[in-house]
Amino acid sequence: MMSQEDSEIFKEEGEHLLGKNLYSFRECYFETHSVDDAGRKQQDVREEMEKTLQQMEEVVGSVQGNAQVLMLTGKALNVTPDYSPKAEELLSKAVKLEPKLVEAWNQLGEVYWKKGDVAAAHTCFSGALTHCKNKVSLQNLSMVLRQLRTDSGDEHSRHVMDSVRQAKLAVQMDILDGRSWYILGNAYLSLYFNTGQNPKISQQALSAYAQAVSIYGLLLLVQLHKYEENYGEALEGFSRAAALDPAWPEPWQREQQLLDFLTRLTSFLESKGKVKTKKLQSMLGNLRPAHLGPCGDGRYQSASGQKVTLERKPLNALQPGVNSGAVVLGKVVFSLTTEEKVPFTFGLVDSDGPCYAVMVYNMVQSWGVLIGDSVAIPEPNLRLHRIQHKGKDYSFSSVRVETPLLLVVNGKPQGSSSQAAATVASRPQCE
Repeated sequence: MMSQEDSEIFKEEGEHLLGKNLYSFRECYFETHSVDDAGRKQQDVREEMEKTLQQMEEVVGSVQGNAQVLMLTGKALNVTPDYSPKAEELLSKAVKLEPKLVEAWNQLGEVYWKKGDVAAAHTCFSGALTHCKNKVSLQNLSMVLRQLRTDSGDEHSRHVMDSVRQAKLAVQMDILDGRSWYILGNAYLSLYFNTGQNPKISQQALSAYAQAVSIYGLLLLVQLHKYEENYGEALEGFSRAAALDPAWPEPWQREQQLLDFLTRLTSFLESKGKVKTKKLQSMLGNLRPAHLGPCGDGRYQSASGQKVTLERKPLNALQPGVNSGAVVLGKVVFSLTTEEKVPFTFGLVDSDGPCYAVMVYNMVQSWGVLIGDSVAIPEPNLRLHRIQHKGKDYSFSSVRVETPLLLVVNGKPQGSSSQAAATVASRPQCE
């Protein structure tokens, strides 16, 4: 068995290797690497992990069965974003040997979370709190409660209310911790949408967000820029947030996700979804006036409430902003979704001209369009994008659609079941 003195030496050395070396390497990666190395980050972290494990083995030798050894080794294996069966094995042994080892419970909860076993993660974070009240367990428990599968809406609502309670406790433990305030804001926001959208609860969410340190407030502002399709401002905001707190990976991850989305989108737009010329011409040849549905025969209800016949225009004739009195009709050549599933984006072509991006908001996740579908968009809202960020340029045109209710797909207006949230909008209506 490892002596108490050896155990303390290993604990001190292991925590130094993990905290100062391995986890610092992961969290501050872009302080020593360029954005061009983003694709290598996971591999570099894995190599650093292997080096750290070797150094830890040199310190501890062949001694096994010590909870601290198992916990620190499991924590090292847990540094990557992927689920590690070995980390689960070691951390499970650690909590069995020393049930009061709170960090082992928290690490094991994260492992289960990566595995997709939300119920087991919940058990771990709850287990940690039975031994020691700590803000990490409370923060994670608040988040995981909102992800638990339930058999009823009432049960889910109870979980959300409990999520708020846990987040409040985390804030009480450290009122200067912006992450706790941010998680509390998210918990209130979930409660708002699960309990009849009470304005008082939305104000509590806003108050919690307002208490968050600058990085979290900045991230919320950046998310709004992204929703408004101000992609240049969003990218700059993510980059600034990452610089303010290099130890927090979320801003960098969201910046990379948005860059990846823009890269894929512009590539698809340029190649028109990689649809072969002959097939594309055949698709366009199948466009018919009937595909306009109520937008082509005087049954479209405008924002003013009048029923009018819209003038069909080609995509390349649209002007920036809302094109009142116009309708475009084209064929879908690709579709694309973001990590957050919003907006649902697809490419629309109506001639030999360029492909336009169509970005649809407030739709249920099951809604979408298929390649080859005919889509009509009344009074399209055109946006011209010119984005420059860290040496990369993106230029494209898009049509913003606030709800799928505004679209006509293959001649048919979309039903209310396609919309995810209440939205004030006109829609193509039949008599």
